[in-house]
Amino acid sequence: MIDTLGLARALPAPGPDCLGALNALATARGTTQARGLPLRFFIPDGRLSARDYETHILHTGQVPTRADTWHDVLNALVWLRFPRFKAALNAAHGEALVLETDARRGRRRDALTVLDESGLWLISRDPALPDLLAGRAWNTLFLEARARVETGMRFVVVGHALLEKALAPYPSMTGKCLTLISASLDPDAAEALAVTALAAIDTPRQLAPLPIQGIPGWDAANSDAAYYANKEIFRPAPSASS
Repeated sequence: MIDTLGLARALPAPGPDCLGALNALATARGTTQARGLPLRFFIPDGRLSARDYETHILHTGQVPTRADTWHDVLNALVWLRFPRFKAALNAAHGEALVLETDARRGRRRDALTVLDESGLWLISRDPALPDLLAGRAWNTLFLEARARVETGMRFVVVGHALLEKALAPYPSMTGKCLTLISASLDPDAAEALAVTALAAIDTPRQLAPLPIQGIPGWDAANSDAAYYANKEIFRPAPSASS
């Protein structure tokens, strides 16, 4: 199941009125960032670098938001839905920036950016199931263990770029997974686990790819073995020599 961020129902479509609605929600929910500053969304004068973007949020609590784009509005919605996780991502970006010695983005910040843009939480009661995903054992996971996936896993999209893609889905749409082993599949309970898990992420290679259309229930046709034969989408695990 994919969490669809029901907060969107409280908003107008992206446009001039959207920013006020986002800030009203942030105020009503008491949303703050990592340093405890109230979170607010504002229209930037120009395009900020990734470095300046993250630093501005960390120092001011103000999130640059182009209110006329789904990309930025969905980012704001993730902030409102999972504020502790987004605050931890922002703080981790700030910590990583201090350690970088030049303008190039390091592996840890690469991984944090991947989560921010294309991440999803793979919540699982059974630790063996995420291992199947990491090994790209698509048939074993989504066919042989399908019932276990349906009852013992939950897929929660937290990457705003991935949410934007889901507005007009296409076959190769892929998320990158932050694996959370938990007895509860409740996303609110998993948020604290996700915050803790960030500390161990230092390269994008730790984030297993998940073709979204393979998730049981996403596509009525994906209960057939032939569905997973498309190696352009359901790619095999890389060989040891690659």
